[in-house]
Amino acid sequence: SFTGSVGVGRNIAIQCVTNHKKVQLEMGGKNPQVVLDDADLAQAVELSVQSAFYSTGQRCTASSRLIVTEGIYPKFIEAMKARMAKIKVGDALAQGTDVGPVSSKSQLNQDMEYIAIGKGEGATLAAGGELLKLETDGYYMSPALFSESAAAMRINKEEIFGPVASVIRVKNYEEALATANDTEFGLSAGIATTSLKYATHFKRHSQAGMVMVNLPTAGVDYHVPFGGRKGSSYGPREQGKYAQEFFTTVKTAYTLA
Repeated sequence: SFTGSVGVGRNIAIQCVTNHKKVQLEMGGKNPQVVLDDADLAQAVELSVQSAFYSTGQRCTASSRLIVTEGIYPKFIEAMKARMAKIKVGDALAQGTDVGPVSSKSQLNQDMEYIAIGKGEGATLAAGGELLKLETDGYYMSPALFSESAAAMRINKEEIFGPVASVIRVKNYEEALATANDTEFGLSAGIATTSLKYATHFKRHSQAGMVMVNLPTAGVDYHVPFGGRKGSSYGPREQGKYAQEFFTTVKTAYTLA
């Protein structure tokens, strides 16, 4: 049972199949958070901030693509900037800290490289993305938000695994769903809406293993199946009865009475 990168996971799968071993893989994600025009703005902003930046964005279920319909887009950007200004970055063990340091120097360098890539691709750095020097040693940066990004940009295709999110403007729900599914990954997805019609349709047609409605994409209960589709997962789900079955060898025995 492996959790990590797609490349390593594929190599493990090859070895396991060759040697007739069970294999369970949880790999990358480029999870979408859809925000529709009818969404509660405050709720949509809060769940987007938590999904994208809490745990320093270093969760496989974190949302790094915020797909927002054009009617609510301007208000969403401004509200996100205002909310992000209140995020406290600091020692992860200190009371009141919202976002701790990045896990390592190499990961921090990767985060900053992707911020440079986003700028080079033409996206607008709307907030954050700065290196921070704090009293406590650590690899600190302010969470970064890109606006005016396009779905084809690298920052919207490749997993960054840090507190970096980008906003993609779309016309309507149909384009939002298509954009959300336009990825090689399929772990977690979310939608912010007050429409039962769109919420129900998204739960059915989102190409992800886990779907959230008006909730952050990161964070699931331990008793429910955990896993995704496409390049995100391979083999049985983790957690719950699926994990129990994975770690069990089934034997059928007959006895003549």
